[in-house]
Amino acid sequence: MTPLNRFQMAWRAAQDVEDGAYVNLGLGMPTMVSNYLPAGREVMFHSENGLLGVGPAQTAGGEDPNLTDAGGQLVTVSTGGALFDSSAAFMMMTGGHLDFTMLGSFQVSVNGDLANWDMMQEGVGPLVGGAMDLASGALPVRVIMAHQTRDGAPRLVDICEYPLTGLGVVEKIYTDLAVIDVTPNGFVAREIIDGIDIAALQARTGAAIKAASDCGILSAPQIDRETGELK
Repeated sequence: MTPLNRFQMAWRAAQDVEDGAYVNLGLGMPTMVSNYLPAGREVMFHSENGLLGVGPAQTAGGEDPNLTDAGGQLVTVSTGGALFDSSAAFMMMTGGHLDFTMLGSFQVSVNGDLANWDMMQEGVGPLVGGAMDLASGALPVRVIMAHQTRDGAPRLVDICEYPLTGLGVVEKIYTDLAVIDVTPNGFVAREIIDGIDIAALQARTGAAIKAASDCGILSAPQIDRETGELK
């Protein structure tokens, strides 16, 4: 069993971004999604610091420090992109002008509750940023996160232990082990990495999870875990 690395997780999430969509990318792994959009697919990625049309990360030698995403990563601007102030960016988010948002999270509950701003740990946050605005206006939410914490605790749970960002807002989760839908009947695995089955996935999940009838194998191309470059 070889879990996906963070770049492979972003790559997998990028494959599901629909042509023509307007999508916010949150901090962390979601910001990497713009690097792996399939060729020929036209998508407008939105960043809450005031950029619509976020393109791939800048390459060495052509850096422009004035173009960054919400996480401070140096990015490019796609054809037709626009720059504006953060108030306009938040109006797009809260006004329902985006098709969905991709966010990281600490936990997601079985009914789609999102907890991603406060781990209740000294020296770690809270870092709410625009997450609550996104979770209320840029719906639905797709989450990219590790399936378990570094200590092996599940992040997919019956009830979130951390303060909530939004109630019932998550529709899909991309982890290093599986692609999971949040449905009225609970977590449903659509893809699972090779080397584990649904029983092994259940053992790593803090709520009931079942496999879809057409559940496939979660795979991704080889991507360097340090640079994010496709091999």
